[in-house]
Amino acid sequence: MSHFKYSFIFTALSLALISVWGFHTNGLTGIATALFFTSILIVMEVSLSFDNAVVNASILRDWDDYWKKIFLTIGIIVAVFGMRLLFPILIVAQTADMGMLDVWRLALDNPALYSEKLTEHHAEISAFGGMFLLLVFLNFLFDEEKSIHWFSSFEKIVSKLGKIEAVSTLVALYILLFVAGSDSTVLIAGIWGVIVYLSVHALGVILEYLNSRKNRAASNVAKGSIGGFIYLEMLDASFSFDGVIGSFAITNDIVIIMVGLGVGAMFVRSMTIYLVDKGTLDSYIYLEHGAHYAIGALALIMIFGSIGLHIPEIITGLIGVSFIIWAYYSSKKHKS
Repeated sequence: MSHFKYSFIFTALSLALISVWGFHTNGLTGIATALFFTSILIVMEVSLSFDNAVVNASILRDWDDYWKKIFLTIGIIVAVFGMRLLFPILIVAQTADMGMLDVWRLALDNPALYSEKLTEHHAEISAFGGMFLLLVFLNFLFDEEKSIHWFSSFEKIVSKLGKIEAVSTLVALYILLFVAGSDSTVLIAGIWGVIVYLSVHALGVILEYLNSRKNRAASNVAKGSIGGFIYLEMLDASFSFDGVIGSFAITNDIVIIMVGLGVGAMFVRSMTIYLVDKGTLDSYIYLEHGAHYAIGALALIMIFGSIGLHIPEIITGLIGVSFIIWAYYSSKKHKS
């Protein structure tokens, strides 16, 4: 339980804050309403992001204590205030030609209109985040150096495609072209998702070279570094896009959304460290595979969602959890 100590403290403080906010908006009834919706959002965020925690753990397990602490401190600030609060406000500010303070007032005074303006850009957000996550999955799938295979026959065959230079990017772009068709908005947003993914990796390699003074080909995201930290934050951001927009189906209150999703994000961080410290991924060898397949499914759901194919968040979450449970039982069977 020590791994979750700060998450529980953060939760208690957050629920106290949201109770004050609820009382401010509608007295005792407001407190009950705020606590109810906040609890739903916390559960939703944790259930949707468990696969995120597993993938984070697979990256973080080789990091030193310093970078783990950075991930849990600065990282959680970026996750809670950056992605759950500032990013949606920034989107509305840019697209509606408004100042960020004006958008904040709009979110507080007219949350329905704020929600409407944000969801107007669901297509671009889904295409961007979906392409980033798709590349995470494809690079795992086509990794020719991967020695553990869950779906053995299939994965052994596709991993050989990793010998083809930039095969993941090629496949991702083909999928984007197929889905987007003539929709230039979705196409451009998806291309930016690819560009950001490649740029983060390029930045990581450059920083690793500067730090080591050696031009090593190994990816820096497997080590504690600023490049790896940026990669993890972008990964978290891609996971959070759909959760932020989907949360408006539960409540339009931006404060409740930020607190609920923020607490969920904190638990995901603690869960990541727990998986690392307990060596869970070493004991259950297919968990990482299950998480990446869940990411692949989420990526495709987001990409197709960019052209109007809506799948409820509960279904998305169940798909992710199903892959994790499946991988867990496959790992137990392998151990026995």
